[in-house]
Amino acid sequence: MEIIENLKWRYATKKFDASKKVSSDDLQKLKEVVQLSVSSYGLQLYKVLIIENSEIREQLKPVSWNQNQITDASHLFVFCNYIDATSEAIDDFIKQTAKTRNLDLERLKGYGDFIKEKLNEKTPEEKTSWLKAQTYLALGNLLNACAELKIDACPMEGFEPEAYSKILGLNELGLNASVIATIGYRHVEDYTKGQLKVRKPMDVLFKTI
Repeated sequence: MEIIENLKWRYATKKFDASKKVSSDDLQKLKEVVQLSVSSYGLQLYKVLIIENSEIREQLKPVSWNQNQITDASHLFVFCNYIDATSEAIDDFIKQTAKTRNLDLERLKGYGDFIKEKLNEKTPEEKTSWLKAQTYLALGNLLNACAELKIDACPMEGFEPEAYSKILGLNELGLNASVIATIGYRHVEDYTKGQLKVRKPMDVLFKTI
């Protein structure tokens, strides 16, 4: 499987070569991969901001633990979950499903009501956790696709979501910055690029029952 070799190749890149940029063709492929990501009920209750603007990234760096990847990488992906799973968002999904599959909207009403009922059973804390978890499914796809294209990436939780929300105007959009990732190409001086992966042995990680 090529994916195994690709995953052995990738690592969380700490120093990017700021002079190298991801091509528009490869960026489009990455966007399509994220678009095709699995999500609960297929709702995709998130939006992905791709930040190229250097001035905005300079503003984001101090609230990202001053990590150089924010400004040196080719692109910064900000995965933002919806703050709430509204009835309107679910209705939009049902309408899109009916249109895409050429189905009668009334036939899908019961499925939409089922989704709303299940989400309403969650506490506010459970719903927030669930919404944020959806973005990690998309993040995983992005990282795997980057590895296949030999584009370096670094998933990052070291940032201040509230500050991101203020700088990017996320609250007004009903969004929350959940997790970020920088992509680009490793610098020859990146001290982490030659380090061996540290992973649990198979017999420790897995248990067949």
